[in-house]
Amino acid sequence: MRTKGYWLYLVPSLLLFLVVIVVPFLMNVGASFTRWSGVGTPRWIGLDNYTRLLADERFWQSFQHNVGLIVAMAIVPTAIGLVLAAALFDYIGRRFGPRTASALRAMYYLPQVLPVAVAGVVWGWMLHPSYGAVNQIFGLDLDWLGDPGLALATVMAVMVWFQLGYPVVIFMAGLQRVDPAYYEAAEIDGASWWRKFWHITIPQIRPEIFVVLLTCTIAALKVFGPIFVLTRGGPGNATMVPSYFSYLNFFQKSNVGYGSAIATVLAVIIIVVTFLFLRVQERDQ
Repeated sequence: MRTKGYWLYLVPSLLLFLVVIVVPFLMNVGASFTRWSGVGTPRWIGLDNYTRLLADERFWQSFQHNVGLIVAMAIVPTAIGLVLAAALFDYIGRRFGPRTASALRAMYYLPQVLPVAVAGVVWGWMLHPSYGAVNQIFGLDLDWLGDPGLALATVMAVMVWFQLGYPVVIFMAGLQRVDPAYYEAAEIDGASWWRKFWHITIPQIRPEIFVVLLTCTIAALKVFGPIFVLTRGGPGNATMVPSYFSYLNFFQKSNVGYGSAIATVLAVIIIVVTFLFLRVQERDQ
C-alpha cells in the first residue's frame, strides 16, 4: 500500500513526457500521411509519402552515411575509450597519481562540454582549404569538407574527436567498482597489462559498454548539429543524414508530410535499435 504514494512523484515527469515527446510524435506520425506545406489544411494521401521514401535514392543514401557515423560515434570511440580509460585508471593513476589521471580525463571530455555550433565553426576554420590550420601544418592542399570523396570521412574524424570523452568518463567510473583483487591475482600470475585488460577489465565493465554503445548509437542515428554546421549535407549529398534530410523537407522545401515520414521512420529505427540493445543486455546478464 505504501508504494502507491510513490506514483504521485512520477506524475510531473509523466506529464512532461506526454506533452514534450508522445504528443509531438503522434502529431508527426499523423502529418506523415498528408501532403502539407505547413500552411493551410493538410490533405490526406495515405501511404504515398512512405511509398515515395522506398524509391528515394537520397533517403537510402542518407542511411548509408548514418552507418559511417555510427562507426565514428559509437564503435571507434568505445574501442579507443576502453583502452584510454584502462590506461588512465590502471597505469597513469598509479604511476603519476589520481590528479594527473583526472586532468587527462577532463581534457578528453572537454569537447563534450563545448557547444556543437562552436566546435563546428572552429573545425570549419581549421579545415578550410585556403587558410585552414590542418593544411598549413601538414603542407597539404585539400578541401576537406568540400570534396565529395573526403567530406564524410572528415566529418567522421571530427565526430570521433567530439565523442571520445564520453566513453572515457563512463568507463573510468565503471572501473571504480572492479575488485582490485582480480588485478592483484593476475599480477601474481604474471599476466601482462593487455591480458588483464582483455580478461578482467572488459568483462567487468560490460554493462557500461552496453550503455555507451546504446547511447552513442542513438546519438549517431539522430545526429544533426555537426552536419548542419560543417557541411549542410553537402557537397552534393556526400554527408546527408536522415535528420538533416527531414529538416530540408520541413523548412526549405515546405514538404512537411514527407519530412514527417522521414522523421517517423528514423524514430522507429531508433526504438527498434534500443529494444534490441536492451534484449541483448538482458541475455548477457
